[in-house]
Amino acid sequence: MNANALRVCFISRRFFPAISGMSVYALNLVQELVSCGHDVTMVSQYRNDQAGASVYGGGPPPEVAGATVVGRESLGEQRVNQGLPASFERDVEDLVSIVEREHRKRPFDLIHAQYGYPCGLAALEASRRLGLPNVVSIQGGDGHWVGTCCTTHKQAMLAVLGHSGALLIGSRSFAEEVKGHHGTGLDRFTIVPGATDTRRFHPRDETALGALRPTPVLLYHGRVDARKGVREMMEALRLLVASGRDLKLIVSGIGPDVEAVRASVGELGLGGRVEMPGYSDYEHAPAIYRRGDLFVSPTYSEGFSNTLLEAMASGLPIVSTRAVGVVDCLEDGRDALLVPPKDPRALADAIARMLDEPALRRRLARQALDEVRELYSWQAVGRRIQDVYAGLTGTAPDTRWTGLYDPTTTTEKADPSCRFRSAPHLL
Repeated sequence: MNANALRVCFISRRFFPAISGMSVYALNLVQELVSCGHDVTMVSQYRNDQAGASVYGGGPPPEVAGATVVGRESLGEQRVNQGLPASFERDVEDLVSIVEREHRKRPFDLIHAQYGYPCGLAALEASRRLGLPNVVSIQGGDGHWVGTCCTTHKQAMLAVLGHSGALLIGSRSFAEEVKGHHGTGLDRFTIVPGATDTRRFHPRDETALGALRPTPVLLYHGRVDARKGVREMMEALRLLVASGRDLKLIVSGIGPDVEAVRASVGELGLGGRVEMPGYSDYEHAPAIYRRGDLFVSPTYSEGFSNTLLEAMASGLPIVSTRAVGVVDCLEDGRDALLVPPKDPRALADAIARMLDEPALRRRLARQALDEVRELYSWQAVGRRIQDVYAGLTGTAPDTRWTGLYDPTTTTEKADPSCRFRSAPHLL
């Protein structure tokens, strides 16, 4: 029995069956907390409409052994299907009401929200009502874009960034980006990197790292989204094939740009070279990595990329970009090859170099595999998060944020110019 065990409410922006780095993070964190003796209730949002599910996958969340999982359909977001602006305010209030309900059953010690908005704002309001400390993880679009979109979300993010009990973020470069957007002092952040399950993800043959099939296979795995550089990936493949290389590409995943990528296969003359297997659940993800020879992530920016960690653990040589959230994990020439984002020619050249230099492939893959095992296991990262919990337990929440963002804000009072109100799945 863990004498320091806590009752934790974890509010998740996305969880399985949604395929997202946030889903992977949530699952592994909840499992780690449970294994350490904590009592965890996860309250998870989900889309249950065709439009939302087509981007990430949708439907009620599955159970997690040892934890309580409460799914909440994002009805406010789904108003877009009736031609109405998404009501994040409605969904925030729903999350808060569920946290209150679960707290009445058995009081929580702490609330941890995954994603600054809307989940982080829900955590602040639930903490205000219940007198509980809170932790907020800034993990992706909430740091890259939310608050640069409209005045309502700007005030909400300033409230979260300035008044949560602790702010967790995956990398210093990401923290610096958020500071640039909102002026948040770097001392407000606790940098806790992402992590991966290095037992689940492992090389297909650790004695032959960097080996290529007769027709080498490039692997892109993740959200099929222009912001992840998937269109640059397609153009890089066209350049490589035009130079006489015999290659195949697997584009694994779903997302808003699946059909655009599918159309580009014919437009770029890549018929027969690109496989798009679509949705792949977390259970089958390790097998997807073992189908690739090189992993390519041409992303524009990350919070901290789960797919890069999974590729490292799978023993794949990696070509990625010098982007926020990547450069804190990978270094050009040490454990990967990195190129500027949005540069298909540089991407193609780096892939070509990796294909042509077997010693380089082996060295980079080995270094990446050793690093992920040493630095990015869930046991190590979980301990750091629990240390943050321990420092906050029993403290009162900061409620001064109501001077920045009015918790009674309704959709009707909110800034209607926000682009996320018409496309909330991008938030």
